[in-house]
This record gives sequence, C-alpha cells and structure tokens, in this order.
Amino acid sequence: MSDTKVLKLVRKSEAETEHPDAVEEKVATERPRPAVQLSVAQAASAPAAEPPATASAPEKPRAAKTAKARASGQLDRERMLAIYRTMYLSRKLDDKEIQLKGQNKIFFQISGAGHEAVLVAAGLVLQPGYDWFYPYYRDRALCLQLGMTPLEQLLSAVGAAADPNSHGRQMPSHWGHKKLNIVSQSSPTGTQMLQAAGCAEAGYRARLIKELKQKVTGFHADEVVYVSLGDGTTSEGETWEALNTICNLKLPVLILLEDNGYAISVPVEVQTCGADASKLVENFPNLLVQRVDGTDVLASLEVMQKAVEFIRAGNGAALVHARVIRPYSHSLSDDEKLYRSDEERVSDSERDPIKRFGSHLVHEGFIDQEGLQQIKDDIEREVTAAADEALTSPQPDPQSATQYVYSPDVDPTAKEFDNEAGVELSGNPGTMVDLINRCLHTEMARDPRILVFGEDVADVSRDVYLEKVKGKGGVFKVTANLQRKFGSDRVYNSPLAEANIVGRAIGLATRGLKPVVEIQFFDYIWPAFHQIRNELALLRWRSGGEWKAPVVIRVPIGGYLKGGAVYHSQSGVSTFTQIPGLRVVYPSNALDANGLLRTAIRCDDPVLFLEHKHLYRQAYNKSQYPPDEFMIPFGKARTVREGTDLSIITYGALVQRSVVAAKQAEQQGVSVEIVDLRTLAPYDWNAIAATVKKTSRVIVAPEDCLSFGYGAEIAARIGDELFEYLDAPVKRVAALDTFVAYAPQLEDAILPQATDVAQAIAELKAY
Repeated sequence: MSDTKVLKLVRKSEAETEHPDAVEEKVATERPRPAVQLSVAQAASAPAAEPPATASAPEKPRAAKTAKARASGQLDRERMLAIYRTMYLSRKLDDKEIQLKGQNKIFFQISGAGHEAVLVAAGLVLQPGYDWFYPYYRDRALCLQLGMTPLEQLLSAVGAAADPNSHGRQMPSHWGHKKLNIVSQSSPTGTQMLQAAGCAEAGYRARLIKELKQKVTGFHADEVVYVSLGDGTTSEGETWEALNTICNLKLPVLILLEDNGYAISVPVEVQTCGADASKLVENFPNLLVQRVDGTDVLASLEVMQKAVEFIRAGNGAALVHARVIRPYSHSLSDDEKLYRSDEERVSDSERDPIKRFGSHLVHEGFIDQEGLQQIKDDIEREVTAAADEALTSPQPDPQSATQYVYSPDVDPTAKEFDNEAGVELSGNPGTMVDLINRCLHTEMARDPRILVFGEDVADVSRDVYLEKVKGKGGVFKVTANLQRKFGSDRVYNSPLAEANIVGRAIGLATRGLKPVVEIQFFDYIWPAFHQIRNELALLRWRSGGEWKAPVVIRVPIGGYLKGGAVYHSQSGVSTFTQIPGLRVVYPSNALDANGLLRTAIRCDDPVLFLEHKHLYRQAYNKSQYPPDEFMIPFGKARTVREGTDLSIITYGALVQRSVVAAKQAEQQGVSVEIVDLRTLAPYDWNAIAATVKKTSRVIVAPEDCLSFGYGAEIAARIGDELFEYLDAPVKRVAALDTFVAYAPQLEDAILPQATDVAQAIAELKAY
C-alpha cells in the first residue's frame, strides 16, 4: 500500500451484513448490540484508553460516533494520530518495564515491540466486552486498544494486588481483563488455541440450542473470538487440534499469527517446513487465510477488517499471517545478540512499525516533527506517572495465597450436598454403569447447560442412522441413550484427541456452560494433562478469581480386567491428587457413583471423576435407584465395615478385596474396620483419624504402585499427626513398582489381591 493511498472500507447496510441469527439474538438478549460491520474510519475514531464497556451491557461500537466519519469512510488526522499514540504508548510501556527491571523494581519483562501495528489494527476492528479475546504475551498493544490502561499494565509488572490481569499471581504480559472479555492467559504456548475454540463453540451451541441463548455468558450471534500465537507456537500439536475443530465446526475465530521469525532463538525455517505456517493450512475448509506486513498499520487494518467481515457473516474462521519484527530480545532473560547477526537486526530495525508510521504521518502532512515529538513527550509523562503510581500500589496480602484455589461460592463438602442419610431407594438394583447413566439423564434434564462429549460417547454420529441402529453410547455404555434423549447438539463425539476434549471444555465452561466430558481410558489422559494441570485447575487461582472452568472429566480407570494389559489398566491417581484446584473422586459402588457424580456436576470446581472399569458391572456393588436429588458431599468417607483390632484405609477396587480379606481375618478372631475414602481430593482426614484412634493399627491399601503413590501420603500423615495413637507401624498394600501385564498370572502378581491384604492383616496383628 502506498503512502498516499487513502484506505476506504465501504460499510454495507445492516440488512446486507447482519448474521442470519442476529434478529433472533436481538429478541433473545433484549439489549443493545453493536453494529455487525465496522469501517476502519469509524473504528479508529476512539481514543486508545476509552473506559471499557461491561460484558453484560456492552456499549455500541466506538466506531459509530461521527456522521462525518460514516460519510467519508476515511482515516482523518485525529484517527491517524490516535493509532500512533496507542502504538507509541505500547512501546514506551515496554521501555519503562525494561528500565524498572534494570532497577530491580520488577522481576520479569517480555515485550510486544515490533508487533504494535497489527495488534492496534486488530483492536480497532474488534469490540471489547462483546467479542472474546485469547491473546498471548506479545499483545500489549491490542490490550491497550481494547481499553486496558497503562496503569493496569504496570500494576501487572509490579505484581500489585490491584492488577486486573492476575492480581499479582502471574508474570507481566499475561493478559486478562474480565470487563473487556480478555480471558486469563497462561505461559504455555498453544494451550489458548483449544480454549478459544471452546469459547467460540459456546456461541455455536447457543445458536443451535434455543434455551442456551440466555445461558451462554455474553452471547451474540455475530461475536468473534480472537486468538493469537507466535510462529513458534504453530509447532504445538494443540494448535493443529484447535484448527481441526475450528474449521470442522465453522467456528467464528480470528487467528492472528504474529510471525517475528523466531521462537526464542530458533528461526522459523527450523520450526516449520517451508518456513511459512499459513501455506500449510491453505486447504483447511471454512478458513480464510490472509497475509500481511504486520508492521504496516494501514495494510493490517484493511486485512483485519476483511477477516472480521468474513467471520461475522457466518463464513467460518480467518487466519491472518502477519510478518512482524522483534527488535528486542525474546525477554530480558534472553540475549538475541548471541544468535542474531548485526546485519539481521539492523534490517529488522528498518521495518520498525513506530518509525514507519511516524514517518508516514509527517510525510503525508498529518503532523510535523515538532507535533510528533509533543505526542511522544506527553506519552512518556503519562507512562512515568503510571509507573510511579504502580510502584506505590499495595502488594497482595500473603494470607491471600490460598484464595481461589477452589470456589469461594460453592463448597462441595458442605451439608447442602449431603442427603445420604435415610435415602429411600426404589426399583430393581442397577450396576455402577446404570446408576451413572441415570444421574447423567436426570442432571441433563435439570440443567440445559450440560454438554456431554468425548470419544464414542454419542449413540451415533450420523443422525440419519439414529433410528436404525442400537447405538454406541460409550465403550462401556455409560452414556447410552443420552443423545437420543437430549439431541446431537448436547451429546456428541469429539476427535480422537484428549487435549482437544479438555481444552474445548475449558472454553465452554468459561462462557457459563457445564461440560461433562469423557476421556475414554485413564491410560490415554496424558495428552490432556497439559490442559488439566496448567489450565483447567489453575484458571480460577491465576486470575485471582476472575475466571473459572468447572468442568467434569469422567475417566474409566484401573486394572483387574484380565487382558487390560499395560495401556488399559493404569491407576496413577497421585499425579492428579497433587494438583491444587482439582477435585478427584473415586467411587467403589453404584450408589456412591450416582451421588458423587451429581455433586461433581453441581460443584463449581473442576472435577476428575474416576470410574473403575472392573467395578462397572459387579453384582456385589449394585444398588436400587436413589431420588433425583441424591448427593454425597466430597471429603466424606464411608465406613464399610466396623472393627476394633485394626483399620484399612482404601478406595476403588481395593474396597471389596479388603472386605474379602477382613472376612477371612474374622475367622481367625481379628476384627477389621474398613474405611472407603470415596473422594481422594479432598479426603476425609477426620474419618481416618477416628479409625486410627479407635484401632491403633492401620493398613493403607491403594491400587497405585507402592512407591511415591497416593497411599504413601496418607501413611506419612498418619505417622506425622497420629503417631502417639499407633501400636504398630503403618503398613501399606499396593501394586508392584512396575506396569500391569497382559498374562493373567502376571496381572495377579502385579496388582494387590485379597490375599495380599489378608497377609498384611496377619502381619500387623502379630506386631
């Protein structure tokens, strides 16, 4: 684009451009909605730091404020200078943070320098508090354009309690702002892609399911979900998983690929075959791919406007590949001179967007050098004042460190979740599969926000076959007939990609929906561990309570299958119970499974709900059906068997094996008490303490490996806090420190059996 070209974007009439669902959405929301299309001239009319609109009642576009702008469709002097101010403000905030880091007044710095032009362009054509944003750490200029203030950004740098991004819990440049719909960002690269897909899917589901229109947070029929990433992040598998879903469902996602040529020190040609990620995705359906010089703000505006128009019209997603520069090192922990030549760095500096746009403004007569310097001076004074204020802002109270690990609003251990006593059961006894299935049916009927998805969970993916086939309903039939009852828009199959399932669920839950997803086997949960550990469990805490994702993840687990072998018998629960923010539930019988799953669904925290495959259809753990409001609180153990001589603390499949061993011991005159924990995080310490004080001898019996497992923590705490009540050492029964084998004799030797528990009882009694 030449310096003399006047950028014109003719605005179409509302009748021509409004999304087909927009009229219905207006009726549903009964609140003002910004116009669907924004001309660049209109969008640029706003100052950089206009007070943000609220998510509940967003302002009409800042674009539509001047009739003259609507008529001319041009970027006049005021708007051009506003763009420059935001770009320069972003750069000066980077520079101020670098200065503060050098003075040891802040502790980390990562800049958005060189990315300012395309980011301001993105902020101009999108609408804060209306659209949704999943930025990454270079997106300082975008956040400024959306309405975040210099002070708010510097509060993040100093780790202040008032920091709206994370309230002092995350590094600087980890953006988040509730009022602007900027969803809390984390450090792992690529995880935001799947969550953005889930966020967009929430709107997609609301368009399909009429009753969700009022329940999806901030729903608008023409909303856009913005997500950005660097060139290095395109190497992450979750990026490709997200693209697959975004294009397959035709989701309204704007993907900004900010390509500065380096992922820390690794150049793009090493990261990406052909050194051009956008060329690799050109054949994705429902995806508009555009390329632009991201250091040219006018060219970027034109491309961004086209992308947003494409998305708001309901055509699918758009990917904008912006070539930008990185004039500073990756972060202040990096020195780019170690791997970039002087010639390369000088070449980049010639494309600096701040210098380029400043020169353009002077050359085209929008302002002279003296006026431009005045803008710079004003901004530098503003940044200095904001930094001074930020440095005096109070730090977080140390006592607040554990706030927002779990929901402050809903306590699943509370009495309101406990109606177990005296529950009236009815009907023929059902298996654990039957009672879990019943719970899912009744809860989905109660709450239309519940979505069930995962691999093979639907009865059939091709709806035309629904009345012709029996249906799958999960490999264990746990979700059978849910699709028939509640429809394919609420019960559906996912790609064979575990991170995809959990990442999308996080995005959906962020918008107020209640995903109850399934990972087909615990053995295959590990691709999703990144999303579970670094995103799902952390979202509430890292945002200081601003965001949450109360997802339920159902997972078949455990061995004793006779043929399950290495990859269908794992029981590594300790990996998950040590994650703060995640509830872990492990029922041993049908009735408990029903009540605990209902509590999990109504809980406000993320829950890992573990269902032992061996227990799914055992006759000994069957139960009649409880009422539809039956719940068991978390952290409440069940005394399976009363005893006086010693206690067994256990859960899952080891409960019945302990019962068998206890009956054998009873014949030898030994009275054994058995406590089923039922939930592993939280666990019922009071019940453990009570049984230890009662019998003074204790066995801890998990299915995990003996070393470093869940049982080791329980045993250690008993030894630490209840030592004076013990008449013998705490004894453990667990699996061997190896893997579960296919051959039945090997499996029996590896996993703890009733005979192992019986031997431990005899040894402990004889101590």
